[in-house]
Amino acid sequence: MAALPSRILATPSAEAWMQRLTVQHGPLMFHQSGGCCDGSAPMCFPRGEFRVGGQDVLLGHVAGDVPVWIGAAQFEYWRHTQVTIDVVPGRGAGMSLESPEGVRFIVRSRVFDDAENDALVAAGDPPRGDTVPA
Repeated sequence: MAALPSRILATPSAEAWMQRLTVQHGPLMFHQSGGCCDGSAPMCFPRGEFRVGGQDVLLGHVAGDVPVWIGAAQFEYWRHTQVTIDVVPGRGAGMSLESPEGVRFIVRSRVFDDAENDALVAAGDPPRGDTVPA
């Protein structure tokens, strides 16, 4: 059986920024909400600063051990897509850690093909925040 496709990836540039921010702030986490404007951008926080719960879905980890969470309602819209965190020049208007650095994290996505989607459906939904130890 082939390995499951990852629900979350990061570009090498984004991972380099995550490493830089980890040196400055300690372990990181991301949360992707379904808000408008910058609320739809992935927000980077010191790990544990954003409390996750039953309405948050763990997409996976990037850059080694950086967990990436998404709001459950947004996950329902995006469950058929592979999300990639990237970084671009410019400032977002949110509270994300990279904001003062003159860059901002963004997401890019692609739709899973039928075989990938079938494999993910068979594997079951990813864990939620109320089932993952802090």
